[in-house]
Amino acid sequence: MPDPDVDIAAALAWAGSALGSPVTSYDALAGGLTSTMLALRHDDGAESVLRLMTVEPWRTHGAELATREREAQLAMAGTPVPAPTSIALDADGNVAGAAAHLMSRLPGAPLEEDETLGEHRLQAMADLLVTIHDQRPAEPFRPFQSWAWEEKWVVPAWSQHPGSWRRAFEVLARPAPAYEPTFLHRDFGHRNLLWSGDAITGVVDWVETSTGPAWLDAAHAASNLALAHGTGPAQDFLRRYAAASGTDADVHWLVMDAVGYLPPPGKRPLFGRADLLGRLDDWLDLVVRDPLLS
Repeated sequence: MPDPDVDIAAALAWAGSALGSPVTSYDALAGGLTSTMLALRHDDGAESVLRLMTVEPWRTHGAELATREREAQLAMAGTPVPAPTSIALDADGNVAGAAAHLMSRLPGAPLEEDETLGEHRLQAMADLLVTIHDQRPAEPFRPFQSWAWEEKWVVPAWSQHPGSWRRAFEVLARPAPAYEPTFLHRDFGHRNLLWSGDAITGVVDWVETSTGPAWLDAAHAASNLALAHGTGPAQDFLRRYAAASGTDADVHWLVMDAVGYLPPPGKRPLFGRADLLGRLDDWLDLVVRDPLLS
């Protein structure tokens, strides 16, 4: 839950001043694992989105995360990537007590939990990810961080495929393959996209933007699809991304992303539902057994 000492009223006043029009109303946006996300309506009819880094441990690193998101949005301005426009930043949280980033509100909406991703949507995702990877910011972003920390390399007690997890840890213990440094969203997936029908109208949540292997972005999108919709859409997306990018999947990055969903020893998974744990288990098993997903 957000910390109660965040001054929402001060944040709204700051947002109104930054846009030159007072905030008249607001609603909480869905999602927000790391932040409080508010959709704002202004007196002149404009709409904006306010991110407040209110959730730990991300709040502690809020200045870095919010600054990176602003820099990524500035870098995407004028490109074919439909990112929000950064309006104002209070990285140190001087106004509300938590880092704040005000940005434009894009058209479209996230998919509902039970909405399917058919071939047209999966193709749109693959094409957009190639477009993102084609961008060349003037200043490269930080090197990517692996979320598959070595302390996570413990076969989960709930796994039906313990041998596959052991093989995955062996893959990660070997040197990473060479790659061409590429501009990454680093949290690309269907949950961070806005849609109008089968068309993508926006890609949001740029706080993890990095430089690294393109297939790590694709792997993360596939893992999210596998957890939400099963292995079929995840496989389909990777095949479409491989065709659109003209490159082949590399098991190292697919394994790295899947293992990243494990919690450190002694911690609970971010998702505790048995069906989601089972889907992660099946996805990791598939990735290890059939790395090219052919």
